[in-house]
Amino acid sequence: MSFLTPVWNYVDALVHPVAQNDALTAARHRAFIAPRLIGSFAALASFPVYLAFRGVPSLLETFVFAWLVAPILTAYFLSRTGRYESAHVLSSLALTGLVAVVAWCTGGIGSFAAIWLVVVPLEASLSASRRVVALASSFALAAAGLLLTLSVAHLLPPPSLIGDTDGALAALGIVSASLYATGIALGAESLARTSVWMRYAEEDRYRLLARNMTDVIARHGKNGAVLFVSPAAEALFGARVGDLAGHGLFDRVHVTDRPAYLTALADAASRGETRSVEFRIRREGERGAEFVWVEMRCQPLDDAGQDGTAEREVVAVLRDVSERKTNERALDIARAEQERASAAKSRFLATMSHELRTPLNAIIGFSEMLTDPSLVFDPARKLEYAKLINDSGRHLLSVVNGILDMSKMETGNFEITPEPFAPAAAIMSCCDLLALKARDAGVEIKTRIALDLPELVADRRAFNQILINLVSNAIKFTPRDGRVTVAAQCEGAKLALVVEDTGVGIGEDDLPRIGEAFFQARASYDRRHDGTGLGLSIVKGLVRLHDGEVDIASRLGKGTRVTVRLPLECEGQRPAVDPIKLVTERADDLAAAANTDVHAQVKKSA
Repeated sequence: MSFLTPVWNYVDALVHPVAQNDALTAARHRAFIAPRLIGSFAALASFPVYLAFRGVPSLLETFVFAWLVAPILTAYFLSRTGRYESAHVLSSLALTGLVAVVAWCTGGIGSFAAIWLVVVPLEASLSASRRVVALASSFALAAAGLLLTLSVAHLLPPPSLIGDTDGALAALGIVSASLYATGIALGAESLARTSVWMRYAEEDRYRLLARNMTDVIARHGKNGAVLFVSPAAEALFGARVGDLAGHGLFDRVHVTDRPAYLTALADAASRGETRSVEFRIRREGERGAEFVWVEMRCQPLDDAGQDGTAEREVVAVLRDVSERKTNERALDIARAEQERASAAKSRFLATMSHELRTPLNAIIGFSEMLTDPSLVFDPARKLEYAKLINDSGRHLLSVVNGILDMSKMETGNFEITPEPFAPAAAIMSCCDLLALKARDAGVEIKTRIALDLPELVADRRAFNQILINLVSNAIKFTPRDGRVTVAAQCEGAKLALVVEDTGVGIGEDDLPRIGEAFFQARASYDRRHDGTGLGLSIVKGLVRLHDGEVDIASRLGKGTRVTVRLPLECEGQRPAVDPIKLVTERADDLAAAANTDVHAQVKKSA
């Protein structure tokens, strides 16, 4: 441990608490306090030795030694107040006063001490303040002017007043000046060493941050040109840092987002406000170029353009927010799905209230009539009422079966059992089954079945239900004297089954939603036809279980054409591995969420 360590610890303890938070400011305070305390105490300690060799001091010598208290007082002032510039001003004033008095007593402007007025502004330069240097220079010039005036006016004291002390004072002045200059040099060296150390420390911290942070820091000049960009840009943009300089970054911004990007930089530069903007940039990768979302927060530099004559430079921080954008889009889709599910529930309640209330009213009404002993009916009337009760019960059973089938398909519990059968015979059987219903509705059923249809391997019950649902719908929505055509033919390894009608058709707005559970092209409260809205939903689910596809084409007032394509050979008996979503199908929306075009918006920082 050095013998000066306690001294430096004492000097550190004298540094004002305000200055201790900043290393450079604390070093300046130490450089001010240390030489003044050490120099003054060393000079005062040498005073007895000086008296031993010199004898009784003169008035001037006594004044010079008494002045040594002034640096101690200025150091104490800085330690107590922390006012660095004020302490330098007081020190300059004290030094100027000492030099002026010594020079006045030893020959005026021609004195050996007058040259030390040059030390006054040199000492003040350690303050790193123009104001302090200007004041110190003013003090030195004022003192030099005063000495010159006194010399010209012959107002200098007689030599007898101070005695024969020129040699001693000259020696004392040289020694004091040397010590003082040494203190200034040590202070300047300490400040320089501290500045260099802090610069290296800042550079090391910056390198650590720049190499490890994922956010990109960019400095923009005039017109948004990039002056500097951190190394993290290589990962974000997939390009070298040098390629982003100038307008290289701007060239990678999506064309539709460039106005928002430039507006944010311009507002930050011209208005001095913090801005935030989200936009898309092109990233080069192994799979080619792709656009990703980034967020840029930019603010003006405090040391640029403050005089109003030049545009401020802007510092921007860019961050990849593609994952957040994807999540936001997924939330929007989920919210829309929730609303659609709520609407489907409302449609379900409205539809079921009609589909269940009407047959139940018929069953209850006719059964009460038949069981009322006061009413007497002939056998034909009783048979008619019993038939109506039976029809209403069968209708209720079909509604419940439809709901159960749809529930099984949505939960993945609906099983199919493929078996070989002739599709032509199955088609004719279904058409014959619905012939009576078509005749009562005044609708003609025509069939166009290819003669060379091969055997089909599929679930026969599901095939019949698909065809019955399609033909029933066609009959229901075809007006009297209309026509329903059922056609079947082979298309490669698939059977194409087409049901076409000349009915009311489907509007363009409703067509994409046809096949959703409980959805009908007309509102439930304004329906002209009975039905739960499950027919096509069940058809779609059964076709998907067979790895087939459904295509619907329609024009309002012209009719509808439904084409079902089933593979000629379905797989063996298996349950539906994945649930069949019949309410809405939005899987593609989530996959494309990250690439959804959303206009970039500039928003003012809170």
